[in-house]
Amino acid sequence: MAARGRSGTLSYDARMVAANPDSDAPVPPIQTHDDGVVAIDTMTGSMTSVTAGYLLAAPRPALIECGPARTIDHLLSGLRSLGMDPDDLAFVVLTHIHLDHAGGAGNVAEAFPNATVVVSDMGARHMHDPSRLNASAKQVYGDLYEPVYGDCTPIDQGRLLAVADGDEIDLGGGRTLTAMYTPGHAKHHIGLLDSDTGALFSGDSVGVKLPGMKWLRPATPPADFHLEAALHSIERYRQAEPSRVYLAHYGPVDPPADALAEADERLRLWAATAEAAWHESTELDHVAETLRARFESEIDASSVADDPDAVGRLELLSGIRSNAAGLVRYFTRRDEGTLTEVG
Repeated sequence: MAARGRSGTLSYDARMVAANPDSDAPVPPIQTHDDGVVAIDTMTGSMTSVTAGYLLAAPRPALIECGPARTIDHLLSGLRSLGMDPDDLAFVVLTHIHLDHAGGAGNVAEAFPNATVVVSDMGARHMHDPSRLNASAKQVYGDLYEPVYGDCTPIDQGRLLAVADGDEIDLGGGRTLTAMYTPGHAKHHIGLLDSDTGALFSGDSVGVKLPGMKWLRPATPPADFHLEAALHSIERYRQAEPSRVYLAHYGPVDPPADALAEADERLRLWAATAEAAWHESTELDHVAETLRARFESEIDASSVADDPDAVGRLELLSGIRSNAAGLVRYFTRRDEGTLTEVG
């Protein structure tokens, strides 16, 4: 093993055709950050800078997030290029079970037979039996399901570790990852705080910021987005005072206090804009178009000209219509009194 570091609608595009999983995939982009965290591009949707997997080279190495099953061969090539042998990886840690984060976990577990897959106690059963997860994802993603995501494969119960708020994952040498229950984006979401670096791995609970984006964008998809819980989760992160915030989509955002303040502000602004539109008309199209008119300029036009994947990345991960649908569902359930309390 390598030396250890510190203790809507989206049109189908040919660029999204996944590599043949039976072939040796090229090594994806890999970046080692100044705190020793290694970011491996999972090549989600066969595009760069969509979803990162983060390798912590502790005595018991941990991979945080793995990307979808469809492009897992890229991630595995990246791990091999870093000197990771099949017996080396100790943990695959998932912030939540959406397929862009967790879909390839079963494949990683097969490739690294000593690895334990760590997931929220509310999500663990879906990793053992992903039939409902896969069926739901097929409905959500439609024609994109097969080329971009693929089926999540079952993981033996004995390979799973279900964690709750405050639980620690022992990475050896006194280094731990502490799970923080941070619902809002999803009711089973956890953030992870690294004792060695002080870094926070926030999954989707802080939002997304892809290449060319001027601002953090909230991720408010159906079916269980919860505004108050999401805001409370961001506040919990602020109180933890992390040294850095790592987004799954994509990379670190610095300084962390400013990034978390921006996440809070932008989420409130998106929600207020959507709710005002929803009071005018409860039609999803109206809410989505209102959000689009207000926020479509968040992508730097010059970056789009230089990067043909810029718009595709954002639509895949945090498209305006998907965000609008999650907010409309939240407003509707709140006013009907059917909103499940979380957090």
